[in-house]
Amino acid sequence: MITFEEIKKDPGIRTYIQKADESLINLGFTEHSFAHVGLVAANSKYILETLGYTPREVELVQIAAYLHDIGNLVNRIDHSQSGAVMAFRLLDHLHMDPLDIAEVVTAIGNHDEGTGTPVSPMAAALILADKSDVRRSRVRNQDISKFDIHDRVNYSVTKAELKINENKTLIKLKLHIDTRYGSVMDYFEIFLNRMVLCRKAADTLGLQFKLIINEQQLI
Repeated sequence: MITFEEIKKDPGIRTYIQKADESLINLGFTEHSFAHVGLVAANSKYILETLGYTPREVELVQIAAYLHDIGNLVNRIDHSQSGAVMAFRLLDHLHMDPLDIAEVVTAIGNHDEGTGTPVSPMAAALILADKSDVRRSRVRNQDISKFDIHDRVNYSVTKAELKINENKTLIKLKLHIDTRYGSVMDYFEIFLNRMVLCRKAADTLGLQFKLIINEQQLI
């Protein structure tokens, strides 16, 4: 049975994640390397674990999260689909059970807001974990005067927290935005489609999605 720890230690997989992020560096994107996939894996685990899913489902969603952006190695466009195909090949080569591969590939192939849909609990958890990773440390451009809107929004977020309430009826993304660097309107300009997808993902998990920025509920 292939484990998350084995996936993290696989030298080929680590190379693909690193090289995919290098492509995004050249395109001017924010960080999509080990910090990002590690945080997405941790939050995906938190979501399914909190909602009482099985240990194997929790393990698989972490694997999906760790692999979800490797398609950027091929091209940023349709990276979720190319990443799903790459993940299939990698996991099949490692002799993972076909049912497990199916769950992981489905989640990866549906994580992007352009074409994705939360077709399974695993896909839903991955969507919520991925789209909630907004933070200053993802910005690689050190010249504030040359920030684009993605840099401004990520740099402005000084704290981000994804939490499920005690009754397991709500999942809240709470952000604190330093408006000296980016506005709430900036956030919605680039992330509205992502927040709509998060709402659908929460619904798949039997939750309501709430977005709170600077203590004000916006969704």
